[in-house]
This record gives sequence, structure tokens and C-alpha cells, in this order.
Amino acid sequence: MAYTINGVEKDTDDDDYLLEADLSEEAVEAIAAEQGVALTDDHRAIISFLRRKYQEDGHTPNLRNMMKMLEEEAVIADVSSARLFELFPDGGAAKQGVKIAGLTKPFGKGGY
Repeated sequence: MAYTINGVEKDTDDDDYLLEADLSEEAVEAIAAEQGVALTDDHRAIISFLRRKYQEDGHTPNLRNMMKMLEEEAVIADVSSARLFELFPDGGAAKQGVKIAGLTKPFGKGGY
């Protein structure tokens, strides 16, 4: 699969993560549309958080650490697994959220 962002096809891996991160707003819009996610303020707050962590650390946190940080930083009002899967039904924020943020595939369990 590939996502078309600003008229340019961006290659993905077998799990539909971009091979190279794209931090443009157009990437968020295009990937969200392809994933069937209608973006809300909560989506955008989490995407902003994920992009910031990616820029600071070179990767995104694993789910457990992500939830802890989201809660500590009060990124959204309801930081629960159920809410994150409601927002990002295909794998939660750690998977689908990362895809929609235009980031590369996360490390997985290791993370930090």
C-alpha cells in the first residue's frame, strides 16, 4: 500500500506504516481518510503528542508508557485503553495513532 500525500505516493511497509516519517498536516489528513478515521480534537491532541515524542526520542513510547505520559500531561480528558481504542479502533494510539501521525513503525514492546 501507499498513501498519496500532496499528490506524491509515499511507500509503506507491510503493516501500512510510512517508511519515512511525514510530519505535514496533509499526511495526517490523507492517512486518516485512508484509515477511515474522522479526526476530532482528541485525535489531534494525541497525534501532536506522538509527533513530539517521535521528534524528541526518535520513536514513540510503548502503550503502557504512552498511557502514563498522556495522563501525566493531561493530553486528553479520558486517558483509558477503551478511549484510545474508541479513537483509534484499529490498534489504538500505539498503532493506528502512529500511522495517522505519519510516523514510522514503532518498536513495539521494547520501546522505553
